[in-house]
Amino acid sequence: MRILVTGAAGFVGSHLCEHLLAEGHEVVGLDGFIESYPRAIKERNLAGMGSHPRFTFHELDLRTDRLEPSLEGVEAVVNEAAMAGLSRSWSEMELYTGCNLLAVRRLVDACRAQGVRRFLQISTSSVYGVEAAGDESILTRPVSPYGVTKLAAEHLVLAYVDAFGFPAAILRYFSIYGPRQRPDMAYHIFIEALRAGRPITVYGDGRQSRSNTFVTDCVRGTVQALGGAETGEVYNIGGGEVITLAEAIEITADALGVRPVVRHEPARPGDQRHTRADTTKARLAFGYRPAVSPREGLRVQVDWHLSGGTRAGAELRPPTPSRRPSPSTTGS
Repeated sequence: MRILVTGAAGFVGSHLCEHLLAEGHEVVGLDGFIESYPRAIKERNLAGMGSHPRFTFHELDLRTDRLEPSLEGVEAVVNEAAMAGLSRSWSEMELYTGCNLLAVRRLVDACRAQGVRRFLQISTSSVYGVEAAGDESILTRPVSPYGVTKLAAEHLVLAYVDAFGFPAAILRYFSIYGPRQRPDMAYHIFIEALRAGRPITVYGDGRQSRSNTFVTDCVRGTVQALGGAETGEVYNIGGGEVITLAEAIEITADALGVRPVVRHEPARPGDQRHTRADTTKARLAFGYRPAVSPREGLRVQVDWHLSGGTRAGAELRPPTPSRRPSPSTTGS
């Protein structure tokens, strides 16, 4: 199958491309290098795939560039591209609206024109708001512009499903971590601070909790969804164990053999208090089961940091068999 992955040079996107190539698919990667962190980091994420005979890469901006040529022969699309980050979204609303909403419409229109047979829109637990604990039916009330734009993109995609029968489903990711995590994300920041002997700044009391998802679990669930998600449905993709931020810091410090020094600052506007992903719907629909515990996953992420980012990262165990993406199992 020929599959296009947007945001292919990013954290999750690069892992997803590698996984699809390992399963024998032809992968088209697309990235606009719009993120705020250095381009060199994203280029390094792509380095292992650059010469792969079944990988093609296009540097394109979903907001402005012509997309149809990159979609030629593509059967399925995973839209990992987005402008992420809660705090920044308060001051750069136009950027977030452009990347997370207007770009989605351009991509969906291009996919419709090219006859794409499966589309996964990647969303986030941030659409739920301060408390993201439960299944997909709980109230969505985002508390940051980032969450607002991602929820709007969900509604836009589902409008295309209802109006035109567009073959799309939504995946809501919960706090992804692991090798290649973006440098603006909490665990990346904590590990680098602990390595350097710097204090860690925690916004809030440290008792906020997360249903963290290790990146290989996230990727495996996404690939399973390509084959088994029902058109028009929304699915949580999260970890199987909830830990507090304070516990995550202790696990990380223990893996590094150091004692953490923590400084507390007031909670930031838009930060979530608790997340706990109920993934029953994804399990019943396409067999998603998170396998990596926070203690295991944080140890692997620490090892990746200690290696200077040279270890590809990180399958902790043989991959759980997943349904291969197939047009015959996409649902309708």
